Amino acid sequence: MIQNIIKGINGYSGAFALISKLKLWKYFFIPIVISIITATIIGVSAYGFSDNIGGFIAKIWFWEWGKETFTTISTFIGGVIVLAIGIILYKHIIMALSAPFMSPVSEKIEAHLTGVTKHHHRKTTFQEQLIRGIRINVRNLGRELLITLPILLLKFIPVVNIFSTGLLFLVQSYYAGFGNMDYTLERHFNYKDSIRFIKRNRGVAIGNGVVFILFLFIPVIGVILVLPLSVTAASLSTVKLLKVNQQNIES
Repeated sequence: MIQNIIKGINGYSGAFALISKLKLWKYFFIPIVISIITATIIGVSAYGFSDNIGGFIAKIWFWEWGKETFTTISTFIGGVIVLAIGIILYKHIIMALSAPFMSPVSEKIEAHLTGVTKHHHRKTTFQEQLIRGIRINVRNLGRELLITLPILLLKFIPVVNIFSTGLLFLVQSYYAGFGNMDYTLERHFNYKDSIRFIKRNRGVAIGNGVVFILFLFIPVIGVILVLPLSVTAASLSTVKLLKVNQQNIES
């Protein structure tokens, strides 16, 4: 698992240079606009809701003693909840809406790596790519929320809440990498087979998503570069996995 996570992270090596070499920046213009608008809306909403959620949680404490301390902790936890859900919504929205623009990017990267310019894989239209992107990300959004909400409840348990932060980060990373890898897989596999393939290579998905999530903590630049670099990195890693998968089938 750890080796695969490292492979996913290593996919970012040379990603920026490859984008420039293959002249892919033009494909990222609309996704970057989508990313900036989505991040702005969610960011403003999160700022407004964090105090409200913290105040709501603080009402659980009926006693006067320790009220101030519990309110402070509640405000912090409220901020974490809003941040976590905000990132979840952000990544699934931009990955779903950007699918038709990211598929050509992954296709050009695959052609560059394999030398095959005319592939015989599944041919999909702009609309089909958008529908699949929405379907994959709605599916992942539901599952991620089901996993995330119990993890957030662990924040109220001392000591345990330290480990819950790491677990939350890994879950966020997995589903970010999941969406990025599917841009390449949609040409090779149908919906169900793509899910099975990523589950078998969840370490690579986590590795790709780790850098994706970290990018979001970089003000402004993060939401601009997160898609170009993460999608390019995921394409590089996924093409290599597909090659190994094909070799295993042939052997």
